[in-house]
Amino acid sequence: QVQVVESGGGLVQAGGSLRLSCAASGLTFSWYAMGWFRQAPGKEREFVGAIDRSGGNTDYAGSVKGRFTISRDNAKNTVYLQMNSLKPEDTAVYYCAAKSVLTYGIYRLHHDYDYWGQGTQVTVSS
Repeated sequence: QVQVVESGGGLVQAGGSLRLSCAASGLTFSWYAMGWFRQAPGKEREFVGAIDRSGGNTDYAGSVKGRFTISRDNAKNTVYLQMNSLKPEDTAVYYCAAKSVLTYGIYRLHHDYDYWGQGTQVTVSS
């Protein structure tokens, strides 16, 4: 059974940093592209960033580019989202998602993904 579990959320002041982790099990992790999405209250789920199955390519939403960094450790079946210079508008539930792939693509659309975690809350106070 595939499981995707996020951790690392919490409350942080504006300008601070958080590192989210996403551990996947029940799948061959190196054959999955990974993505991070977020959803704020009253808003639609939005793309944050994605990484290909090798970790060699990444893509980011314009709102987080230069502040957030995605990485992965295939030996640990884990993907990370390092978030720096956090802003109150980054407040949301952050979701990790996995997509089975044969190539080294990266994916921005939530409906591309096969498996989702339950999410972790990130709150940035001003």
